[in-house]
Amino acid sequence: MEMDRDRFEELVGEALDEVPEELLRLMDNVVILVEDDSPPGEPELLGLYEGHALTERGWDYAGVLPDRITIYRHPILRICDSEDDVVDEVAVTVVHEIAHHFGIDDARLHALGWG
Repeated sequence: MEMDRDRFEELVGEALDEVPEELLRLMDNVVILVEDDSPPGEPELLGLYEGHALTERGWDYAGVLPDRITIYRHPILRICDSEDDVVDEVAVTVVHEIAHHFGIDDARLHALGWG
């Protein structure tokens, strides 16, 4: 599947628009980015959360750079056959990585169908 970066970023924005406002308001000190390629050695990685989950932040959490949620364009496009597939996969990946920000691990996400 081929899709230019602008359209892909639009889809990430649309996926964010579908996240309930109550959850978006709870997100704290996090930025969402789009990169073309996943890190070396991880070609199948669709998204990545890097930071300190809200459930791990204590009284000493201060003065840190924002957490990062990165959505990887090329790996998602490689597993999709149509734009509808991309829309669905971007939505799942965005929700999955936001869930990590809230401290939900992969096992629980898979159990909930967001793996």
